Amino acid sequence: MIAKILAEQATTKFSVTDLAKKLGHSGGAVGNACETLVQRGEAERVGSKPRMYRATSTTITAAQRAMLLAPRPAARPTRTVPSPGGKPEPVTRPNGQRYHPRALANLPDVEALKRLRKASVPVLLYGPPGTGKTSLIEAAFPDLITVAGDGDTTVGDLVGEYTQDEKGGYQFVYGPLVTAMQEGRALLLDDATLISPKVLAALYPAMDGRRQIQVKAHKGETVIAADGFYVIAGHNPGVHGAVLTEALASRFSVQIQVGSDYDLAAALKINTTAVRIARHLATSQQAGEVGWAPQLRELIAFQKIADVLGADAAFANLVGIAPLEDRDTVTEIVTKALGRPVTALALGRQL
Repeated sequence: MIAKILAEQATTKFSVTDLAKKLGHSGGAVGNACETLVQRGEAERVGSKPRMYRATSTTITAAQRAMLLAPRPAARPTRTVPSPGGKPEPVTRPNGQRYHPRALANLPDVEALKRLRKASVPVLLYGPPGTGKTSLIEAAFPDLITVAGDGDTTVGDLVGEYTQDEKGGYQFVYGPLVTAMQEGRALLLDDATLISPKVLAALYPAMDGRRQIQVKAHKGETVIAADGFYVIAGHNPGVHGAVLTEALASRFSVQIQVGSDYDLAAALKINTTAVRIARHLATSQQAGEVGWAPQLRELIAFQKIADVLGADAAFANLVGIAPLEDRDTVTEIVTKALGRPVTALALGRQL
């Protein structure tokens, strides 16, 4: 879809925000797709702050190929309503994947987040990478704008900054925070605890009773949040450099722990032995005996690998992706579960 937009307006440069608005997808997903096109030579990056993209001579071919292969998208995300058996129906995310709601405060988690947004109660989701935090947020908020936080994130990345236009002049381009405020959209700070506290401070006036910020870089302009503006954040406690400061924690009245749903993994027909190993490692992790356990993301990847390369290769890869400090323990557990030695996936002799 991105290639199609670029190809139809070949001389126009688009930012990630521009494309996300047109597609109704999260900024993170659109940014990743744009970079994939660039790596393939099927699009060109022509700016960095903000990142801007335009078509190349091969973009139209990429668009045509993608349209032939793409599944038919759902017109709207599936409503979170109980099925005849009382179980909520899966929700279709912007990327077309289906999210299976989990229980939260006697509600489907998607519905709980919607109610918290309506009540203007900010939420922080925390847990290991791959447990479904972003998937839940995308399922709950189809209008989501995502900021992928890291140690290099600046105030300009949130609020906006001046960028050179085609005529050689400079114009101020609003960042995702201002866009979300002006359009009344949900804003996800993914890996929020990797962002410098000084940068996050620019966000706080928009989250409290003032619901406004001052854009000092743009003539001191005051931006007031429209109805619907909402901030939600993700935190991975085990990631190096992730620090949940008191100032950040105090802004999020609700903090929800997110772990992997191994029952869902089983329901998704993922290899039962792999699920059992993951449960074992998760229990050992909670007891402090090991520092890593496969999450739902790794288990879904396991099944895809097993379907393509076979179960033996998938188990070998499971051992190989374990952190070095935990690999011996993981190898021992996988070997015991399978009843045969398993080593990390590696190339063999020349064929």
